[in-house]
Parts: sequence; C-alpha cells; structure tokens
Amino acid sequence: MSSAQIALLGAIAGVTIYLGLPFGRLRAPMPKLKTFLNATATGILVFLLWDVLAHAWEPVDTGLSEGRIGAALGNGTVLVVTLGIGLLGLVHFDQARRVSAPRGHGPGAATVGELSPGTEVEPGQRLALMIATGIGLHNFAEGLTIGNSAAAGDLSLAVLLVVGFGLHNATEGFGIVAPLTGRRPSWGRLALLGLIGGGPTLVGTLVGQSFVNDTVSVAFLGLAAGSILYVVIELLAVARKTGFKTITTWGVFVGLVLGFATDAVVTAAGA
Repeated sequence: MSSAQIALLGAIAGVTIYLGLPFGRLRAPMPKLKTFLNATATGILVFLLWDVLAHAWEPVDTGLSEGRIGAALGNGTVLVVTLGIGLLGLVHFDQARRVSAPRGHGPGAATVGELSPGTEVEPGQRLALMIATGIGLHNFAEGLTIGNSAAAGDLSLAVLLVVGFGLHNATEGFGIVAPLTGRRPSWGRLALLGLIGGGPTLVGTLVGQSFVNDTVSVAFLGLAAGSILYVVIELLAVARKTGFKTITTWGVFVGLVLGFATDAVVTAAGA
C-alpha cells in the first residue's frame, strides 16, 4: 500500500469530525435544550476518557502479564506523568488566565455572552478550543494506529480502524461545538476547531507509517486523557449551575450510549 493511500485513510478518518461541527451554527437554544446538548457532549467525552485510558493502559498491562516489568514500569510512569501534565497543566493555565482576565464572570458555556465586547476569548470559545485540543491529541494516537496497521500490510484492519475512528470523530465534532450553541460561531472558527481536532489523525497516520513505539502512543494518550478529564470537570461545573439535574443526567446518559454505540459498530464489523 502506497504512502499516499495510507495518508488518504488517515484523512478520511479525521475529516468526519466536520460532520458534527455544524451543530455549532444552531441559533441560541432554550436553556433546557442547551443544558441537554452540553450534557450529551459530556457523556461523549466521559466515554472517550474511558476509551483513551483503556488503550493507554494496554501496553502496561501487557508488559506485566509477559513479565517485562521494566517496560511496564516505564510505560506506566509515562502515562502518569503525561496524564498529570494534561490535567494539571490546564488547571494552572486557566488560573493564570483568570488572574489577568476581568473579574466578575464565571467559567463555562453557561456564561457565554456575559463578558464585555472587549474580551478576546469568551468562556464557551475557550472551552471548545480545549475540547478540540484534547480530542486532537487522542486522534493523533489513533492515527499512529492506522499508520502502523497499513504499513504492516494489514489493510483490512486499517480500513476497519478508519471506519471506527471516523464514526467516533463524527460524535466528537458535536462534543467540540456544544459549548458554542449559545452564540453562532463563524464557519472559519468551525473549520479551525475541526482542523485542531481532526487534523492530528492525518499527522499521526503519516508518522505511524514509519515509526512504531508504544511509549510514544502512551504519552499522547496520557496527554489526551488529562485534557479530556479537565474539560469534563468544567462541563459538569457548568451543568451544576443550571439547576437542571434531571436533564443533565439524561444528556450524559445519551452521550455515553452514543459513544458505546459507535464502538459496538466497529466491534461487530470486525467480527
């Protein structure tokens, strides 16, 4: 399989993230609908967090089961460090940003529109950017897997991965724009968010053609898990302020079901 064909597989898997992005162009919904959309995005991200950590832990678990204690300890250490960087790094970055930002405004999508016209980045836009960044790190690791499989000559597995990752990316696109439903973003902003979230799939595929390393994959998955966990915490904090506990719970449940449903499709196709 040629390098161009392998790159095409990575591009297809990444571009599907744009299928969910147009939801961000919806006009400002009613508070209950907005709460449900944000909660659904949270559910999708909770599933993604579980999926990322499961893949990141796999090399550690394999090393332990095969008696390769050194490799398992090394990969485990990388996972812990990168997870901490992804989570705590965003916390400290956000705290530093708040020190220099105008006071009197809370975080999260629920406060979109509260800031003064002179503020450069609104909370909803910032949260969407963080979601796209976390998903991008995750998709880079997925791209590595696609590139590794195709380069090894396992075309059927590579195609299956493209289908599965493509389905996941479509739901991830919706998760990115959920905080933006209070104000319509420009098509240019949506294109940029899609590039940040989906573009790394192609980059990872290109790298994966010639470079195979479990530790590197674990590192990117750890960074992705940390950033996704931070975003989930932020979204849940926003949901608590709305007071719509039942709607929030249903939204999270629907998001989880969507995540597992796309994963089930991949598993069934592989069987």
